[in-house]
Amino acid sequence: MEFLRVENLCKVYGQEGNQVTALDHVTLSVNKGEFTAIIGSSGSGKSTLLHIIGGVDIPTSGKVYLDGQDVYAQSKEKLAIFRRRQVGMIYQFHNLIPTLNVVENITLPILMDRRRVNRERLEDLLQLLGLQDRRTHLPNQLSGGQQQRVAIGRALMNAPAVMLADEPTGSLDSRNSHEILRLLKESQRRYRQTLLLVTHDENIALQADRILTVSDGRVVRDERQVLPR
Repeated sequence: MEFLRVENLCKVYGQEGNQVTALDHVTLSVNKGEFTAIIGSSGSGKSTLLHIIGGVDIPTSGKVYLDGQDVYAQSKEKLAIFRRRQVGMIYQFHNLIPTLNVVENITLPILMDRRRVNRERLEDLLQLLGLQDRRTHLPNQLSGGQQQRVAIGRALMNAPAVMLADEPTGSLDSRNSHEILRLLKESQRRYRQTLLLVTHDENIALQADRILTVSDGRVVRDERQVLPR
């Protein structure tokens, strides 16, 4: 079942006479529950594509539909709420609030909406991420891998329909990279999420159901894989 559809997406930066085309008429669709890796050289447009899908950046033209909803037909206020509640964003750098502990960082999206924290979901996430005994620790008391787990928990707290990960293992060593990938795949399976992940690491890309190769702002290759389950 189609969950994400991108139609004729373009993104141009700069003013006339000094413009850079980051995305050039990209069209694609992703099925619900699919794990898609997006690869390409630096500056190819892969992160721009991910950010526009997630409502973080605004397209110059084209459409993005997520679960049938036209993402950019919304007002700025509704788009901000959409980002918090429907999209889980994970970056290479954890962007944790240094004065908040593990639980406070994870529940921040809920608190920003002035909603009640689902304690059952919080405990489930702490168990999934192996952070039960770190709940009161501040970010500077955690390892890099543990900080990235907190960032994943924060992205998952709202039970988003789609997870978007931009080089989530880029600042981690090999052992922690494999562990973070395992957690993302386990989250995708447990919560039946759609996962799109930007990576330079070919070994990580090979774990996905599908690999999109981006070059010069275009999707130049689309490969589906048959993986052991």
